[in-house]
Amino acid sequence: MMKYIAFVLTAWMISAQSFAVVETYQFDNDVQEKRYHHFTTELRCPKCQNQNLNDSNSPIAKDLREQLYKQLKDGRSDTEITAFMVDRYGDFILYRPRLNHETIVLWFGPLGLLLGGIVFVILLVRRHRSAQAKLGVKSDESAAALSEKQQQQIDKLLDGENDK
Repeated sequence: MMKYIAFVLTAWMISAQSFAVVETYQFDNDVQEKRYHHFTTELRCPKCQNQNLNDSNSPIAKDLREQLYKQLKDGRSDTEITAFMVDRYGDFILYRPRLNHETIVLWFGPLGLLLGGIVFVILLVRRHRSAQAKLGVKSDESAAALSEKQQQQIDKLLDGENDK
């Protein structure tokens, strides 16, 4: 059994290694290499779902990595490289989209929904309290009255079962 498990684990590790992206670029210095790795982790593959350029094996990701390498070798700045990628593929390519009029819902939508929910709950509670105030019933009294009513229903049910 242990031999079978070891064989399966070894086969899995070998197959996982065969699918990994292996590219060898020669960089002029460590800073340039770090910038390359930063961009490949911060830019999203346009074809794949939730994978960055570094993780993707798609042909377009390979082309973008090569394009990125060429731009770094040409001495382009981070701003120029980011602008090139966004102009070509839109804000989708950025894992952290910039704040602009197109992405404002993405950034503030969840906060707006949360605030809307809080306002809705506050209005609902106020409405309930004002309805109780119009009836002249305090919340403790309504709970006691409800319990009394429920008690009467329970008594009826029990009397009905005792009669059988």
